Amino acid sequence: MTAAGVRRQQAAQTGAELKAAAVRVFARLGYLNTKITDITAEAGRAAGSFYTHFTNKEALLESLLSDLLAQGDASTLTEGHSDDFSDRDAVRWHVASYWGFYRDHRVVMDALQQAAIVDPEFARRSRELSEPDLHHMADHLTRARDAGFVLPGDPLVLAAAYTALLSGFASMWQPGGKSSLGHELTDDEAIETLTSFIYAGIGGPRA
Repeated sequence: MTAAGVRRQQAAQTGAELKAAAVRVFARLGYLNTKITDITAEAGRAAGSFYTHFTNKEALLESLLSDLLAQGDASTLTEGHSDDFSDRDAVRWHVASYWGFYRDHRVVMDALQQAAIVDPEFARRSRELSEPDLHHMADHLTRARDAGFVLPGDPLVLAAAYTALLSGFASMWQPGGKSSLGHELTDDEAIETLTSFIYAGIGGPRA
C-alpha cells in the first residue's frame, strides 16, 4: 500500500473511532449536552483532531445518519424482503426490520430527534438525506395501489406518515417494552399491532 493509501486508511479509522466515541458519549450525556471535547476525550484523540474529519458536532451526527441509511439500504437485500405491500407479510417484514433497527440504534435515533428540534437547518438536511428512503417506501405503496388497494392518500405522503408512525411508536415503547402508560408490550405485540394498523390503513383486509 502506498503512503497516501496508508494515510487514507488511518484517517478513515480515526473518523470511525470518533463516531463510535460520540455514540458512547451521547448514550451517557445526551446529544445536546455533549461537547466536542467529550467526544475526543472518549476517543483518546487530541481535541483538534476532530476538525480534520468533521466541521462540527452536527456534521458528525449527519455522518452517523448517512451510515444508518446505508445500513438500512443493505437490509433490503436480505432474505424475506418484498416490495409488494399488498402482501401483509411484506408489511410485517418492514415493520419488524425497523423495530429491530431502532432498538439497535436508539442512541443515534434519539440524537437525531434532539438535533432536529433545536436546529431547523439540521432538520432540513436530515429530511433531504432521508428522502430517497421515503420514495422507496412510496414505491411499495404504489405497488399495493396497482394491486387494487384504495390508498387513503398520495403514496409519498403515506410513506411519510408510515415513517413517522414507526419512529414515534418505537420512541414511546422502546427500550424495555413499557411506556409511561404502564402497559407492558412485547416486541411481537408491537410488530403485530403496527403491521395490522398499517396494512388496514393502506386498504388491506383485516387479518
